[in-house]
Amino acid sequence: MDKIHYISTETLTFEEVNRIISENYKLALSEDAIRRIQKCRDYLDKKMENQSTPIYGVTTGFGSLCDHNISKEDLSKLQKNLVMSHACGTGDYVPEEIIRIMLLLKIQNMSYGNSGVQLVTVQRLIDFFNNDVLPVVYDLGSLGASGDLAPLANLMLPLLGLGEVHYKGQIRPAAEVCKEFGWEPITLQSKEGLALLNGTQFMCSYGTYVLLKAFRLQYLADMIGAVSLDAFDGRIEPFYDQIHQIRHHRGQILTAERYRNFLKGSEMISREKKHVQDPYSFRCIPQVHGASKDAIAYVTQILGEEINAVTDNPTVFPDEDLVISAGNFHGQPLALSLDFLAIAMAELGNISERRTYQLIAGKRGLPSFLVAEPGLNSGFMIPQYAAAAIVSQNKQLCTPASVDSIESSQGQEDHVSMGGNAATKALRVANNLERILAIELFNAAQALDFRRPIKSSDFIENFVAEYRKHVEFVKVDKVMYTEIAKSVDFLKNYNLGDKIFEK
Repeated sequence: MDKIHYISTETLTFEEVNRIISENYKLALSEDAIRRIQKCRDYLDKKMENQSTPIYGVTTGFGSLCDHNISKEDLSKLQKNLVMSHACGTGDYVPEEIIRIMLLLKIQNMSYGNSGVQLVTVQRLIDFFNNDVLPVVYDLGSLGASGDLAPLANLMLPLLGLGEVHYKGQIRPAAEVCKEFGWEPITLQSKEGLALLNGTQFMCSYGTYVLLKAFRLQYLADMIGAVSLDAFDGRIEPFYDQIHQIRHHRGQILTAERYRNFLKGSEMISREKKHVQDPYSFRCIPQVHGASKDAIAYVTQILGEEINAVTDNPTVFPDEDLVISAGNFHGQPLALSLDFLAIAMAELGNISERRTYQLIAGKRGLPSFLVAEPGLNSGFMIPQYAAAAIVSQNKQLCTPASVDSIESSQGQEDHVSMGGNAATKALRVANNLERILAIELFNAAQALDFRRPIKSSDFIENFVAEYRKHVEFVKVDKVMYTEIAKSVDFLKNYNLGDKIFEK
């Protein structure tokens, strides 16, 4: 039996989004959502019967063409023209998982009954989602202000029997696939095209996908950092709770607590130390990892509000008899947050690479470059180079998109968020962080094996033992890129369960 998620006004959480996408839930509208959608559409149809004053995007053109009035006979054509003309996405294909989130969030957005769409339109988007008919969308083209116009237009083309879709591992004309399902093209009614295209679902879906990755990666960063700390013969005192309670930062307190739990029972961490202090990349893990956690928590709040919001324009309020043209499509809250998220993830990678560097430096009884015969063997010299190169690229990608703006639509849209660009580069940073952490684990597991027969904690030993099923100890020089790839795959597939949602 299919698992079903009912679209409603109840708050959609990231846990639910993750469950819907990862466990292949089907979507259905709740009775309340059906009522809200139909009520808004009925109100708008009735209002249009006697409407004499212009309503932006309903009886007028779009953007700077808002002064051009449209006849009643052309209102449907206006909406179709809008979708076709605005489908200007270019660049790389948006990943299919993100397209699924885009459909989910757009359906959620229109279920509140403020968008004026037809019930049949929303249901067709649900049909796309439930049957894995995923519109082809491109990752370039959004200014992140008048809504994510270009990518959302590409997302909506198949409603009209236009564009292309991903289906059963192929990219095919939407018209062909729709015909196979017996789906006739939707005839858009007044305002509908604008409701479909205005909104933040492109940047918001990227942000949601990246945020779910960030939850995983910040937890893995703690786990891998704990392996490195023990392998480096680090001290546990900087992780004592007293230190962090007097500074109050929640992320810092949580990080230190995790490390104490991860390392509980370790012979390495508890043995007498010759050194008084560790380098910052070890000693300040709670402060650095904790700050990133706090940043991720802030982004979680902002994105959590956005995925449950109405962000199209104009917005319809049937009970108040109002159709208001405003700016809920503007992506500034997301643009700033996604830039912040990228920086938070980049810093987890920055400090990770520094720990890798310390592990190969021939300090504290570890051999140079973590190989038994350095000189004849280069060992782990160059994996650190690779990590450093990726860290540098992340720093470049962290140039904020949200401080940029380019005037568009003949000056009518004179401030834009560039949230779409902030979103797509945040994904690149997340993917890079995964690679950096994989390289640190590659080094840390190697270093820990040089400490035998002294053992780490049960938690660390079990984690490294699982890793060793995929990546072996390096005795002498070998081709290393394949080992790094195995390490990356291990992190991608390592099951953390609900731990990623720990607060």
